[in-house]
Amino acid sequence: MISFHSAGALLCFLSAAKVVCGAEAPSAVPPTNASPARTRDNVEFVIGPNYVNAPELTVKEGVPKGTLHSFIMDSEDSKLYPGIAKRQPGTVPYKRKICVYVPHQYAAGTAAPFIVVQDGIGYTNTLPKMLDNLIHERRVPAMIAIMINSGGGDAQGSQRGLEYDTVSEKYTTFIETEVLPRIAKDYKLKFTTDPEGRATMGGSSGAACAFTMAWFRPDLYRRVLSYSGTFVNQQSPQNPESPHGAWEYHENLIPRSERKPIRVWLHVSENDNGSKRDEASLHNWVMANQRMAAVLKAKGYPYRYVFAEAAGHTDGRVTRQTLPGALEWLWQGYTAK
Repeated sequence: MISFHSAGALLCFLSAAKVVCGAEAPSAVPPTNASPARTRDNVEFVIGPNYVNAPELTVKEGVPKGTLHSFIMDSEDSKLYPGIAKRQPGTVPYKRKICVYVPHQYAAGTAAPFIVVQDGIGYTNTLPKMLDNLIHERRVPAMIAIMINSGGGDAQGSQRGLEYDTVSEKYTTFIETEVLPRIAKDYKLKFTTDPEGRATMGGSSGAACAFTMAWFRPDLYRRVLSYSGTFVNQQSPQNPESPHGAWEYHENLIPRSERKPIRVWLHVSENDNGSKRDEASLHNWVMANQRMAAVLKAKGYPYRYVFAEAAGHTDGRVTRQTLPGALEWLWQGYTAK
C-alpha cells in the first residue's frame, strides 16, 4: 500500500492493475467490496472508472417498506431564514420541500436515530429503498431520514448558498428549532437527543453544510457523509472569522483545533468541480477534499475517503454504488441508549 502524504505531494496510486500518477492522488486500498476493509476506519479507496448500482437499490420481496411523508415549508414559516428578499429587493420568497422517511420498524413513542439529508428531495428515489434493505438486514439502525431541500438557488447570493456555505451553527439551529419540532409534532415522531444517533449528509455545498453541522455542534451531530464536498471559498456574505469560507476547515480550523468526536465519510471525483484550477483560486474541489482527508488523518479522526476515477461532481453513478456501504460504515459502533 502506498501511504497518503500531505497535500501538495506528487503521489502514485494503484487502480485496476495500473499505476496512475497525479497531484495529490489518494493511496491504494482494496476495492469497496473487500470484506476485511468493510468496516475499518481510516481507509482510502480508489473506485471506478466503471460503476454499477448497489444491490440495495433493488426492492426485495419480504422486506418491510418505510413510510414517506412530504410537506412544504414557506419562507414565512422561518424566523431564521425568512428569505433573501429582505437583503435583495426583487428576490421572491421561497418554498422548501421536505420528505420524511419513517422505517417500518419504528416503534411509536421511542426516540429514534436519524439522518438529515441536504438537497434531500434528490435522494427520495434511492435512499428509502436502501434504508429498507439495510435496516431489514440490521446493517444500520432503524433510523428516520429527513430529506430536506434548501430555499433554492446556488452559490453566492442565493438562499441555498446562505444556508449551506455559511461557516457557522445557524443552519443547525434552524434544523433543531424549526424543522425537527414541526416533524415530531405533525407525524408523532420522537428524535433521539444522543449525538451518536444523529447523522447528516449531502453533496456539494450540502456536504459542506453537513460537516458544518457536526463541527459547530458535535453535541448534536457526530456522523457526517459527504459527496463532492464544497470545502472551498464560497461563503456569502463573507465572514471575517472564516475569510476563506469552508476552505478554512482544512486550512486552519481542523489542524488548529482539538479533535472533535466526529466520524466522517467523504468522497471526491477525478473530474470534480475546479479540478484543473490552481490553489490560489481556493476553488478546486479535488484539492480541497484531498486536504480534508489529510488533515482528518493527521488529527486522528475516524474517517473513510473515496476517490472516484472518471467521475464528475456529485456523480449519481458513484452515489448509487457507494451509499449503502457508506451508511453502514457511518453508523458503525452505534448502540441506542
